[in-house]
Amino acid sequence: MNMSAKKKLEITGFLIFFIFILSYGLWGSHNLIFGIKVKNVSIADGAKYPDSVIEVTGNATNATNLSLNGRKISINQDGDFNETIALLPGYNVINIRAQDKFGYVDEKNYKLIY
Repeated sequence: MNMSAKKKLEITGFLIFFIFILSYGLWGSHNLIFGIKVKNVSIADGAKYPDSVIEVTGNATNATNLSLNGRKISINQDGDFNETIALLPGYNVINIRAQDKFGYVDEKNYKLIY
């Protein structure tokens, strides 16, 4: 059973078109597939800090809204954030909550001692 060159070309063209459409769909939905992540936060959980004022930096990939202890903070286009907060004497809980455009949430809690 020999396929003609025209039939082979049609099948090859269809496969290339199908792979292109599939890869474009995956690329377009990568925010939904990989989700939202808060990472590279500059504070350590359970750490003791000698100063009452600390700088919190990090990255929230795919985030549209970001809050630090319930207060909205700004993020740049890459998802980087930088905020300064004051610690109270004793035990402190720092909450970072990020939300993406699909409504998914990533929340991190850090317990600190000043």
